[in-house]
Amino acid sequence: MGIFSFWHQELAMDLGTANTVIYQDGEIVLDEPSIVAINNSTGKCEAIGHRAKLMHERENPGIRTVRPLRDGVIADFNAAEMMIRGFIRQVNSNRHSLITPNLKMVIGIPCGSTEVEMRAVRDSAEHAGGRDVYLIHEPMAAALGIGLDVEAPQGNMVVDIGGGTSEIAVISLGGLVVQESIRTAGDVFTADIQQYMRQQHNIRIGETTAEKIKIAVGAVIPDLDEDPEPYTINGPNLMTAHPVEATITHQEIAHCLDRSVAKIETSVLHVLEETPPELYTDIVKGGIYLSGGGALLRGLAKRLTDKINIQFHVANDPLHAVGRGTCEALKNTDHFTFLQR
Repeated sequence: MGIFSFWHQELAMDLGTANTVIYQDGEIVLDEPSIVAINNSTGKCEAIGHRAKLMHERENPGIRTVRPLRDGVIADFNAAEMMIRGFIRQVNSNRHSLITPNLKMVIGIPCGSTEVEMRAVRDSAEHAGGRDVYLIHEPMAAALGIGLDVEAPQGNMVVDIGGGTSEIAVISLGGLVVQESIRTAGDVFTADIQQYMRQQHNIRIGETTAEKIKIAVGAVIPDLDEDPEPYTINGPNLMTAHPVEATITHQEIAHCLDRSVAKIETSVLHVLEETPPELYTDIVKGGIYLSGGGALLRGLAKRLTDKINIQFHVANDPLHAVGRGTCEALKNTDHFTFLQR
């Protein structure tokens, strides 16, 4: 960026319900949980990202942890602004400039966002220092991040399963032809695991432990090519409060996530029903691409392929597909007509 880098800065941001990823000059410069710790007395930010995540579900009455985004959109405007400002400050910690840079940003948003929700994201970014703020729908960003030619006259289909929403879209000629955004995603899977542990093992666990179970033995089919090791947890018995130990297998998680995954299957079929025939033919030939953290659930591509009879492909590094896509969009803001200012 040379001599003008002090005056001009470009950031691409995947502002996710679970994690926020920021790219600069084509590289990841920040990958942190989307969470803020706030002092209840002063209202000031105590910590953000990983440090705040360590406090989550362990705070005292003087400090509360807030996840500013729920279901893919901003639920707490003040906390979101604190978080975005803090993350930008972290990225800029190595800059030794007295001048506030002219900040250009591209931010991914769910395709089901209302005008009010988009305004909230834009306002948060502008209050945190953004001068030129562009918004891109997450499935479009995911397709760019996967490496699909989104401007070609052919159908590409992407299923992006994030923390708050699952985004399903058919893309052609640089636009979303058919789209659906459902609030069945990573957070719902986590809640399913918590409920399952209460009902089947009579044990109470927090969000953090449920997430660890999801990562360690998360699966959507009982028969995998390679079975993960069972995962052991400790927690209080619901009736006696005595400490108990439970060992969880991937078959149990596949059973407990079955209903939620079925909702995603239904949405995929619904989008396919609405897809024009020529684009449908392209999708059958090229397959459907999975991105987002949910794509890491073991056996998901196989289950969806068997259910829908179209080949599903898991993107390379699915967690960062949307972030890579926002980065691609940032390089070509003048070229891409689907960016919203």
